[in-house]
Amino acid sequence: MPTPTITIDGKVCEFTPGQTILQIANANGIEIPQYCYHDGLSIVASCRICLAEVWAPNPRNDNKLEPIPKLLPTCQTTAGDGQVVYTNSPKSVANQKAVMEYLLINHPLDCPVCDQAGECLLQDYSYEYGRGVSRFEETKVKQPKKDLGPHVYLYSDRCIMCSRCVRFCREVTGTAEITIEGRGNQEQIDVFPGIALDNELSANVIDLCPVGALLDKDFLFAQRVWFLKSAPSIDGITASGDNILIEHNDGQIYRVKPRENMDVNKWWISDEIRYGWKFIHDEARLRSPIRAHMGAREECDFARAYEEAIAGLKGKHIALMVSPMLSCEEAYALAKAALAIDANAQFAVGPIPMHGENKTFPGGYTIYAEKCPNARGVRRVLEAVAKGKTVLKYEDLLTKIKSGEFAGLLLTGNYPSDWVTSEFASACEGKFVALIDTQPNRLTKSASIVIPGATFAEKSGVFENANNRLQAFEQAIPVIEMAKCEGQIAMDLAARASGVDRPERFNPANVRREMAAEFTTLSAFETEVSYPSVDAHQKAEVEVVEL
Repeated sequence: MPTPTITIDGKVCEFTPGQTILQIANANGIEIPQYCYHDGLSIVASCRICLAEVWAPNPRNDNKLEPIPKLLPTCQTTAGDGQVVYTNSPKSVANQKAVMEYLLINHPLDCPVCDQAGECLLQDYSYEYGRGVSRFEETKVKQPKKDLGPHVYLYSDRCIMCSRCVRFCREVTGTAEITIEGRGNQEQIDVFPGIALDNELSANVIDLCPVGALLDKDFLFAQRVWFLKSAPSIDGITASGDNILIEHNDGQIYRVKPRENMDVNKWWISDEIRYGWKFIHDEARLRSPIRAHMGAREECDFARAYEEAIAGLKGKHIALMVSPMLSCEEAYALAKAALAIDANAQFAVGPIPMHGENKTFPGGYTIYAEKCPNARGVRRVLEAVAKGKTVLKYEDLLTKIKSGEFAGLLLTGNYPSDWVTSEFASACEGKFVALIDTQPNRLTKSASIVIPGATFAEKSGVFENANNRLQAFEQAIPVIEMAKCEGQIAMDLAARASGVDRPERFNPANVRREMAAEFTTLSAFETEVSYPSVDAHQKAEVEVVEL
């Protein structure tokens, strides 16, 4: 049976029965203006700007093409085989101009101060489809600004009533905090009395809003969007593996947004992921190596830190604890470094933070209780390098440390909050501890050597999420001054332990190839890793600084 086709603005497109005209156009790169339509929400056809002229074969007249009398909403009209659609005919263009004029009647001229400026569909469509001159002479209706919840402001007079936010809260989160009230030019969205927009996915309505009506409190007046660069990344604080964009400028992160991946997070991310990056710019970040010297603690350079770490660990039975916050490539490099120092080094996976239980919303999105991005990936790599030797859980490692089995410890942290319990800190007393971490904690105050590491936004690599999916992420911003990524620190330690003067530069792609070549159990790092797919202009421009 031949594949059905439809012609849109002269382009012949194949389609699957059941698809709407707009869906086919979007899939084939044909631009049809749209406000209310979204792939993840129900179709309401309320904005009317996607109306187009449709000609269809008439089976009672030798299948000759005949025009359907009225313009049809392409978002809601199911495509038919042989149809011809005109989105730029005189009738369609007249409708587009009329809709734009209607939407702009009461819209304020807030573009110079609006956070949506530069990524606003109302701006774009006003330029492409609008009249250019307003005929409205009456007084505009003024609507109030509203505080909807902990993350979202509503500028009601900018709203075009597309209802995306309303449908999201009903269909995706199932919480239905937002409703539509009023009629005519007094119609507006609002929350129900006494109920704030405070679900765990609430800030997704900001991304859904095609205009500047729903704004992010955290990003409000922080940066013009045309200055931002976007780096494709992976959620670095939970086990979800959500695909995200880290948007930054001059080494400063300003916001995190979802990156579409239909196999993982679809179009959404949780508020926890969206706002959980603040520790990256914490003023308390570790910025320089520290060593214990004559009862005091003093800063030193990396050469001295490496020298004393190797000297303190060499000749001892050591344990390497790799944090589940680190990438797979870093776990591999650290394992190699530990074996270079002690051929019988014991490997362990660091503590895996858990918070509550997994929660799945009606729309299918899941928030994971596991609050680390790579516990499975770290274990997979360590088990391969261990060659059959047991890789300890954190609890088992703690027991062995208490028993005095290890005289030296090479530990990694990189958690967004303090991960060191008083029990673990006490167990480490009296042992030589080389710690690689990013935030101050009990161990940074007592460890023999402390080396500052890098957060997930400051490096690239691969994480394995809760569903065992391997996903690569890119570096967004340079590593904070006087720090290095854990992979480079590991290579530096391995080189010095082996007597090599010039260590290799840590390159995650090269490490993945080495992993796959050396261990058959790690071949997935050559064949199964999902790489980000973004437009060229979204690629991050990163200045890599090596110290």
